[in-house]
Amino acid sequence: GGNTMLRDQQNTLRAVILTGLFAALIYIGIWTLRIPIPAMVGRPFIHFGNTLTVTAILFLGKRNGMLAGIIGLGGFDILNGYIAVSWLTMLEVIVVALIISGLFSQRNIMFLAIAAGSTKVVTSYLASIIEALMVGTNFKTAAVAAFFSLPATVINSISTAICVPLLYFMIKKIYTLVQQRRGS
Repeated sequence: GGNTMLRDQQNTLRAVILTGLFAALIYIGIWTLRIPIPAMVGRPFIHFGNTLTVTAILFLGKRNGMLAGIIGLGGFDILNGYIAVSWLTMLEVIVVALIISGLFSQRNIMFLAIAAGSTKVVTSYLASIIEALMVGTNFKTAAVAAFFSLPATVINSISTAICVPLLYFMIKKIYTLVQQRRGS
């Protein structure tokens, strides 16, 4: 059908190719546009990786969207000096993917984008605590430092809530047009 989204057909060649494409987009999206934010824990920065990951999950479905996010975000961490915490990044992708997929019956993209952004604030906070504990900080200090390291995450989450609906509908429109042109 011309209007079937890829979430319903995750094993087709088209779905596999688009998963790879999204993974590359996520990686490039972080690599080209990142604004570092001073923080007590880690080296957070503003970027569009989460926005693109959430869009990938909505568009490709849970499994392929999760894979694209793990490859794109995790790959970025591994290749750019964040290897020690890359597993946390990948874990965050999985949590966000599971929550969005669990809520997908809502079908309200705006709601899903806000839910994804909020989830990311929580998972990033927990990841920052773990990151601080990994370098030997005590729990109380870690919790406080992680809290003060949240500004970048909050900005990223707000941009996710705003940009995901725009991106999703834009990509969906392009995809539908391409499908109609090809008559598939």
